[in-house]
Amino acid sequence: MNIWRGIFFVLIMITSAFKLLAQQDAQFGQYVFNGMYINPAYAGYKEELYLQAFARAQWTGVRGAPQTLSISADEAVNDESLGLGMIITKDKIGAQSSLNASANFAYRIKLDRTETNILAFGLGVGVIQSSLNGNLLEAIEEGDNRIVTGVVSQTTPDVRAGVHYSNEKFFIGFSANNLLAKSLSVFSDYNALNVKVQPHFYLTAGMAFPVSEDFVFKPTFLIKDDLHGPTSLDLNAFILIKERFWLGAVYRTSVELYPKGNLQRGLNSKAAAGFISEFFIRSNLRIGYGYDYSLNKLNNYDYGSHEISVGYYIETKKSRRPKCYF
Repeated sequence: MNIWRGIFFVLIMITSAFKLLAQQDAQFGQYVFNGMYINPAYAGYKEELYLQAFARAQWTGVRGAPQTLSISADEAVNDESLGLGMIITKDKIGAQSSLNASANFAYRIKLDRTETNILAFGLGVGVIQSSLNGNLLEAIEEGDNRIVTGVVSQTTPDVRAGVHYSNEKFFIGFSANNLLAKSLSVFSDYNALNVKVQPHFYLTAGMAFPVSEDFVFKPTFLIKDDLHGPTSLDLNAFILIKERFWLGAVYRTSVELYPKGNLQRGLNSKAAAGFISEFFIRSNLRIGYGYDYSLNKLNNYDYGSHEISVGYYIETKKSRRPKCYF
């Protein structure tokens, strides 16, 4: 048996034993530059037609590690009171994969005459296709009939919702994804090979502090929870240099916000640390790269996680806010 397949299969078994049956939402370190990936209320935030693509390879060097690709487009219409957005995400981890397509709508309320303080309520509707490829699994015992033959898949509707407040220097948002969670059941009496899409909840906020004419400091945080697995906390600190280059550090850990009886005691809370950068090649074209390194026992097996992004503005109107702050 290939050693990595064996390790991956054992990890699946251990995960199921602790009832951590959730298919985690895709991890994106650069969410701060396009919050629509986690919150539908972010649609139209940039107030211009914006196209973006993300690609992430997590835990490189480990066979079956997560790989994610996502593309999105959003725009503010109707005097910028309505945000419209579309997002498609493909996520794969080992034999398990998902394809999520969602249309997002945000009702944007301008709270003052300057039209810079905006409260948005968002709704996303779409579908999730969950699948399990039995050809990528190998039984520990030869002839194990628990291993599925071929690919088993299922398509279900999906709903997500969120709220987002922002002004020129501050934002805060709360959202919930996968609200129509449903299991992809391979065996009704054997949960180890069942895929379950769990609701995920996100709380994020950040603020920009001008330091000088050439530098802006922007700290942010993201709390992510699925009610079953460890609660994840991302802490980020960015510096904007001459309105062209973002450079930031990221630290990811788990926190205990409330008791979860199904979690193993004594787990290492530290998850990863790394950096994120984004550069404006032109005023309407930006590229980003992020790298993070595992701080737990995974660092004995992987070479870190890599993430790239490309964003492009199709200018249809003059934005009232510098694109570099988004």
